[in-house]
Amino acid sequence: MTAELATIVDFIRYGASRFGAAGLTFGHSYDNALDEATHLVLHVLHLPPDLSPAYGQARLTADERRDVLALIERRIVERTPVAYLTGEAWFADLKFKSDPRALVPRSPIAEMIRRGFSPWLDDREVGRALDLCTGSGCIGIAMAVHHPDWAVDLVDISRDALALAGENIAFHHVGPRVRALHSDLFAGIAGERYDLIVSNPPYVTCQEFAELPAEYAHEPELGLTAGEDGLDFALRILAEAADHLTEDGVLIVEVGESEHALVALLPELPFNWIEFDVGAMGVFLIDRADLVEHAEAIAAAAAARR
Repeated sequence: MTAELATIVDFIRYGASRFGAAGLTFGHSYDNALDEATHLVLHVLHLPPDLSPAYGQARLTADERRDVLALIERRIVERTPVAYLTGEAWFADLKFKSDPRALVPRSPIAEMIRRGFSPWLDDREVGRALDLCTGSGCIGIAMAVHHPDWAVDLVDISRDALALAGENIAFHHVGPRVRALHSDLFAGIAGERYDLIVSNPPYVTCQEFAELPAEYAHEPELGLTAGEDGLDFALRILAEAADHLTEDGVLIVEVGESEHALVALLPELPFNWIEFDVGAMGVFLIDRADLVEHAEAIAAAAAARR
């Protein structure tokens, strides 16, 4: 059957059809079979993701056919995310190294970065930013690339993830402005203050984790799970962030579906829930002043789960 395949378009279509028929789950950088197949095929052929359609009828060599078909089969049999198969993922219009040391880069925060955090930071000066729970480093490095005048720290508890983040720092040549620091949230960065803290911490509930599709089993559990309601890390961040923000500093955190549990737990907090092009995605923004004003309620909620 595959002997009939010849061109780039043929193999992309074939891959997408096989992925769809196999019932794969998408969500690691892509949300559909066609985009995943396109990434996989173009990666094997060493071609850019924005390849002109004019090249779609180019024919593959025998070696290229073999390599493409092998990765298609691995994606189906192993349920390995395509980013791990290719060793790369795209985030905020930038390419990042990706492997099982950290979650595959993905977050709606990429949209905020591409927009320069406008309108949310339009009237604020940012000189230092922190990417808390950085994983591969994609959020913090993307902030540094899109904002060449920012100094950015990347923090994670996983030394494996920090090693990958370090490789991505070198890949994007942002070493003079970006540091990768080992820390359990804020514990290892005492005295550091930032104008902006952005975090995509673990927020998957225990029940959700048990029900996740096979693709997620390839990612480190440490980067996903956050207790019964998904808020174990978000509450600690809320409780401690004010001490690491400048006077007019801002905290941005992604909590996904745990948004509902967070609002129910702290209904008095003036969370600004961000609307993205695709709608609400469980990302909030809150000023330092509001964290200070409601510090008692936040501390009580955080202490209740220790």
